[in-house]
Amino acid sequence: MDAVVRTPSHLAAPLVHRLFRDPVRPPVFSEPVPGLVAWHGRDASATEDDVHRTAADLVHLAAERHAAPTAELAPVVDVLARTLLAIAQVDVTDADAVRLGPQDYARRLRGAVQGADRELSPDAAWFHDALLVSVCLHVLHHLVRRSPYLQRHLAGRAGRIAQLVDLGDAEAAARQPERSQQDAAFEAEYAQWVARRYGWLTIVGVDFPNAPDRWPLEETYLSLEAEERSGGVAGAEDEQRTVLLADRALEDHERVLLRGGAGSGKTTLVQWLAVAAARQGSRVPFVLPVRRFAREGFPAPDDFLHAVRHPLADRAPEGWVVRTLLSGRALLLVDGIDEAPEKARGELRDRLRRLLRVFSGNGCLVTSRPSAVSDGWLSGGGLAEEDFVELSLAPMSRDQVTRFIRDWHSAARLDEQSRSPGARERAALDEYEQRLLHSVRIYRELRQLATNPLMCGLICALNRDRAGSLPSGRKELYDAALEMLLQRRDPERDVLYADDVRLQQSTRERLLQKLAHAMLEEDASELTRERAVGILDAALPAMPAARAQGDGAKIFRHLLHRTGLLRERSGESVDFVHRTFQDYLAAKEIVARGRFPTLVDHAHQSEWEEVIRMAAAHARPEECSQFLERLLAAAPGLRRPQINHRRLMAAACLDHVTELDPAVQRLVHERTKNLVRPTTEPAARGLGWVGPIVLELLPDPGQVPDDRQALLLAITATRVQDDAAIDYLVRLRSRSALPVRTELARGWRHFDTERYAHEIIAHLDQDGLYFPVADTAELAALRELGGRPRIQVAGVMRAEELLAGLSPGQLTHLWLNAELPDTDVSWLSGFPRLRVLRVNPRLPRVRNVPDGVEITA
Repeated sequence: MDAVVRTPSHLAAPLVHRLFRDPVRPPVFSEPVPGLVAWHGRDASATEDDVHRTAADLVHLAAERHAAPTAELAPVVDVLARTLLAIAQVDVTDADAVRLGPQDYARRLRGAVQGADRELSPDAAWFHDALLVSVCLHVLHHLVRRSPYLQRHLAGRAGRIAQLVDLGDAEAAARQPERSQQDAAFEAEYAQWVARRYGWLTIVGVDFPNAPDRWPLEETYLSLEAEERSGGVAGAEDEQRTVLLADRALEDHERVLLRGGAGSGKTTLVQWLAVAAARQGSRVPFVLPVRRFAREGFPAPDDFLHAVRHPLADRAPEGWVVRTLLSGRALLLVDGIDEAPEKARGELRDRLRRLLRVFSGNGCLVTSRPSAVSDGWLSGGGLAEEDFVELSLAPMSRDQVTRFIRDWHSAARLDEQSRSPGARERAALDEYEQRLLHSVRIYRELRQLATNPLMCGLICALNRDRAGSLPSGRKELYDAALEMLLQRRDPERDVLYADDVRLQQSTRERLLQKLAHAMLEEDASELTRERAVGILDAALPAMPAARAQGDGAKIFRHLLHRTGLLRERSGESVDFVHRTFQDYLAAKEIVARGRFPTLVDHAHQSEWEEVIRMAAAHARPEECSQFLERLLAAAPGLRRPQINHRRLMAAACLDHVTELDPAVQRLVHERTKNLVRPTTEPAARGLGWVGPIVLELLPDPGQVPDDRQALLLAITATRVQDDAAIDYLVRLRSRSALPVRTELARGWRHFDTERYAHEIIAHLDQDGLYFPVADTAELAALRELGGRPRIQVAGVMRAEELLAGLSPGQLTHLWLNAELPDTDVSWLSGFPRLRVLRVNPRLPRVRNVPDGVEITA
């Protein structure tokens, strides 16, 4: 007979739940619950007969999975029922029970039942006692899950109970046949569904007249770069910055936390990985958008498909997900941890780490916005096998932007050709493409916006829509996009009578603002259909033009199908096609309602940063002045870092306002000038997001004698990503300290290549300095300067590009710090002076190294 009795939670939990009635009080208990259950009277959670039936179900469930004495099951049922009835008799609160743990709690209940041992044979008594421990485990798990008090105050005990449940589920699943024909057939069907569902890329804003809203992923996917940073001081020899192809990250690392800003391509990468795994059959991908289960908590394996409302959920063989995890063939793609409420992220993380501890060997990618979780957030507390490698998606390089624009227009021409044999529209697309490529190279504002796939796709669509006339600012870009999607989308697609609702752009936009604002206030990334309809019903009485068109349900359908900004999930919930649009519209609604105090209350939270910037851009001058003054005012309830964050947000807003009282501008400068004296590298990097205004607040680098402080100033200024920073950095270019020179050399990817090369790179002392090149534009600029003896390849480039761009007469040291598409480096024989090849140990091993070249790590 087995040493223990394991009962899977998906079978035991519903039976245990019968014994407990949900409390009348709210589920946020401020103290332990003294009376767990009652079997008699008005407040009875179950009757004695109910308890007996539940005991019988538990006994027969366990007997099917263990070598139980079947002839004695009836006496075991009787004894177990009496033992469970003792729950109401022993003087134990829910907190006491959790502290005891399943074995001691079972012992306490068993001690309250007299003479039970004499009624059962030794084998039957053992079976009863082992089953009782299993049942008590599920009882305690039920108590913990319904009580935030226990989760908060007994976190260690609660975590151990959840882990024991996971282990029980894993061991129970291991008893099942390895991979049945039923599993194999379903897995094949599931893989086909994944390839169909995620094999298409939606580029927001790409909505030509009579054109599809999606493109084949294989034709339009852009392989982005991700950076892994480790080691010591920036610029020091022990610092490592490895540039990897993001879609290959899971080939070398089992667990990855990938950070990236809004629109940086995180979700598209998830789609690409899911489709690749499904088609290759190497792993079974489970795409888990956090917004689907943010409030309910990270789902148990058997609930994966139901939690994301997968259409095949009801057809999956029982235990299929668990068996897949046990085989180590699963790929968990947890997308958007930042879309869970901040207070829920810790619990999601703990549940995920427990699951990966139980089901080891499975791949896992977690995506997040950069500031939503701290460094080391998914570390294993010193256990290397539980740690996540942390990567950051790099902004698109100039080469990648060029490729994206060309691929986008190629796809558009193919679509145009499929719909019309005429050449006029295709010729126009050729002209728009060349004009846009020229504009991106020439105009700084456009270059700063085109740094991720979302913005590039939007810029391409607007460039085509506006015949090559593009807005220059972020707010103006979104205004133009909304005009295209909300006002001109249907008429230009010849879709004039899809429904009988006729609304102007301003009305559509205000209604969408209501939905976006509700999501922001409720800290939700989606709304149920009922909630969305309710919001619209509440708004319609104040909007006569919209109210005359129909009720909330009708208006909801119109906005969903005719604006291109909303999408519905399995008919149950709705969200915005991208979080950026949600933030932008929510900011407009807050300004329209005059809810600036709400913005002030949340200004210390990173997830509100974009909303606050855009609210400042929309606010009228007097409103903006008052808003910024509130951000700068005292905040007794906040900690010092939160107060500083609020004040820096005030400085960041200056870059977006059109008109502002000069006295308020001076006040912002006065209150923030002492905040821009960074003392650590993370603080210095964090100042970059404030924008160009920070350059006016930083100290004069010529007055800073200390090289360490000069390095911190260089780190901040190179991350401002405005060409105005070049004028500031010029005053640091004569520094001899290697870390300062390294930071200045590394920073040129954020600026105009030619100007930065001539004003900064050309003046840096070459002694011991590796000059980084991230794309062919930087490679060409460096070659025009005569080349350099030490080059660091800091971007993914092909061998022929490096061979054409590097200077054979100069190169003595080459540092490969980015993936090469081909590890064969025999082409290095074309560089006769090359003596040292430095290869980042995190990259694949190179081969065919020429004789006489020393390889170092």
